[in-house]
Amino acid sequence: MRNPTTQRRARQLRNDPTETERRLWRFLRLQQLGGFRFRRQVPIGRYIADFACIEAKLVLELDGSQHQGNSHDVQRDREITQMGFRILRFWNNQVLQETQAVLEEILRALEDGSYPKTTDRGDG
Repeated sequence: MRNPTTQRRARQLRNDPTETERRLWRFLRLQQLGGFRFRRQVPIGRYIADFACIEAKLVLELDGSQHQGNSHDVQRDREITQMGFRILRFWNNQVLQETQAVLEEILRALEDGSYPKTTDRGDG
């Protein structure tokens, strides 16, 4: 059952994307990346994923510095992976400055179902 509060919040987030989200969405929308369909600000359980490809069970999270060492993210990732999703996390600066490398990593994850459940974002 869908939570109306989560649905409303997801709609608000879709209507007010960050610069980083807008940048990545330009490459994901309309099945531009490998023919896979992505959605933005997708409710998954009690959380909202920045981007999700439901058919590939892949969630993309774009993080600013406030996420470094965030224990809430650990719990969130655990719950989302327990629902069968894989998670890729990218720092905002990666998306903005290394867009092509980010897209290549996403495409590898889409094409290779054995991709790790979460990725190390490096040192930020």
